[in-house]
Amino acid sequence: MKKTVQNIGILMLLLGLIFSCNQKKKSEKENHAADTAPHQNQKIEGATYGDDVSFMKNYIELIELTDANNQSKVAVSAALQGRVMTSSADGKSGRSYGWINSELFESKEIQEHINVYGGEERFWLGPEGGQYSIFFKKGAEFTLDDWYTPKLIDLEPFDVKNVSATSATFTKKASLKNYSGFQFDMEIEREVSILSKDDIQKQLNLSELSNNLKTVAYQTKNTLTNIGTKDWKKDSGLLSIWLLGMFNHSPNTTIVIPYVQGDDAKLGKVVNDTYFGKVPAERLVVKENAIFFKGDGEYRSKIGLTPMRAKDIAGSYDSANGILTIVKYNKPKNVTDYVNSMWEIQEEPFKGDVINAYNDGAPEPGAKPLGPFYELETSSPALALKSGESGTHIQTTFHIEGDEIILNPIIQELFGVTINDIKTAFN
Repeated sequence: MKKTVQNIGILMLLLGLIFSCNQKKKSEKENHAADTAPHQNQKIEGATYGDDVSFMKNYIELIELTDANNQSKVAVSAALQGRVMTSSADGKSGRSYGWINSELFESKEIQEHINVYGGEERFWLGPEGGQYSIFFKKGAEFTLDDWYTPKLIDLEPFDVKNVSATSATFTKKASLKNYSGFQFDMEIEREVSILSKDDIQKQLNLSELSNNLKTVAYQTKNTLTNIGTKDWKKDSGLLSIWLLGMFNHSPNTTIVIPYVQGDDAKLGKVVNDTYFGKVPAERLVVKENAIFFKGDGEYRSKIGLTPMRAKDIAGSYDSANGILTIVKYNKPKNVTDYVNSMWEIQEEPFKGDVINAYNDGAPEPGAKPLGPFYELETSSPALALKSGESGTHIQTTFHIEGDEIILNPIIQELFGVTINDIKTAFN
């Protein structure tokens, strides 16, 4: 484990050096907005959805999805694997929820190991490390020099299958070899759909969703099919569908993850908090109903929950701006095999986490962070697919903005805690 933590630490350090911090983003986008007739009475701090979309269109094509009222908007990129780049709950002038690495776009440079363009939900595959890794070639050392994000999930575009006002579907056929030398022949299909306000209420099973709230939500249906002649088996390695979302941090953002309560002897520890060294107690608090983890972009740290502890929901709340972000996914019952991404030959390669959360920050004093940003992540189980079989991972991301008096009962229904619990979690 110590070797793993060191390797991950080295990775984050190099990435921090490779990808400059997005310090100029706000001023650059303000200048851009000033040059292109900014919205009147704009009160959103930082970039608006319109700002970010206008900026990205200088570098990539975007497909924009919208609801019937033209207020909920989602921007998707086929060039970046059907990635959801950003979204808005209030039209073009609304807040841009996705973190965008404008400096990397502007550089037009291709990085060797990974290209961190940002985006609030990207399609990835696991595992990252171990004897069944798809980030290390057969026989490679588990060191940063030998670590490469597969081009399939980094730079290669997906094909556009169909597009409507409310959805877009992307496909890709590809092959990948893992560390053990097994070749996966696969077809990926990814459908991104924007939800109406009625859909949001139904999906969250809420008793009420006030018209005074601004909302946007999108669901991605991600299907992986074994199109090869060989079955995918544990003894040659399995893949998982891995979805990661980068969101804009703030000093008042707290990640909230409810968990299955019970005896550690039966369920294991509540949270894995040692990815980059143990998370300090003032940044991670485990209480009776939920885990509270800072999403302030000021301290590099990551946590994970096993399938025994995870529920089907995670989220965050920005108390200063009244932003509730929710991630739900289709967690299958009684399934415990999830790929393990530790950078070593593993004793238990299928004992990985299903939910992860990451808070960005400087990898060491004086170094630049990747963003900063924070992440919410979910994974499918390890997919033991016979030839011709498919596995699907569905995730829905919601952003709800409004007054805390209206948001509080929603947070109570979904997370079993109050806004006051969140605001005072680290007191």
